[in-house]
Amino acid sequence: MTVALTHFAGRVGDHNDRAMAATPLLAKVLEKRLSVSATVIGQRGSRPPTTWDEELRLAAPELREMAAHYDDLLSRGATPVTALSRCAVALATLPVVAKRRPDAVVVWFDAHADLNTPLTTATGYLGGLALSGPLGMWDSGLGAGLATTNAILVGTRDLDPAEQELVDSGSITLVPVGSNMATDLRRVVAGRPVYVHIDCDVLDPGTVPTDYHVPFGMTLVQLNACTTVLAHSEVVGVEIAELEVDDADSHSYRPAWKIVDAVEPLLLAHG
Repeated sequence: MTVALTHFAGRVGDHNDRAMAATPLLAKVLEKRLSVSATVIGQRGSRPPTTWDEELRLAAPELREMAAHYDDLLSRGATPVTALSRCAVALATLPVVAKRRPDAVVVWFDAHADLNTPLTTATGYLGGLALSGPLGMWDSGLGAGLATTNAILVGTRDLDPAEQELVDSGSITLVPVGSNMATDLRRVVAGRPVYVHIDCDVLDPGTVPTDYHVPFGMTLVQLNACTTVLAHSEVVGVEIAELEVDDADSHSYRPAWKIVDAVEPLLLAHG
């Protein structure tokens, strides 16, 4: 397979600049691990946060560029490995995955479900709408097409009422944090091709720098066990989001190496 490494450098609903500072470090670590150069999409921005709809409007040109880039990669049979700034970039990537690989399951590692809509969001944060858009629960302007049967939440533990209802009704499958989660994940994936999204806040707070700190998260060992299971499937692609720099050492590559080491089974699956 041809691995295509992408670094999304732009601003998409950022609360702060720390993810935009960390993403190039993550991209550099992935370049070294994969021995490929990254294609950079977007440019770092510094505007103050605003409402979800205004954030989406401002980010739309770079998100459309990202969607076109993914469409080209997947149409050529390449395997995208992507360093994202924020989860909201999935509004652009996942509809293309659903179009080009409708057989693939999106495995969504995240402390949050990101299944709110403009009508249910309590925070107005664009990232909280990141998975619901591709699922067609609202119109982002970037497409949809992802079936609920092809979406699996992993490690999610901070759900708003409307999101919890989707899980409780069985509309969306959730593999919770636990000692048997790798085994449970293997069962629900059932050998299907996978596209893996990893929000770094799925990990226990303090493991790596992140914007949100939701207790009782995954360990790096658990993440590695889950990615080892997923590597037995066809890996359609991988995207890693929401890593931030540590203000005490904003140039350190150590957090990025922790994440890349934990997901290495997915990267080896490409080779």
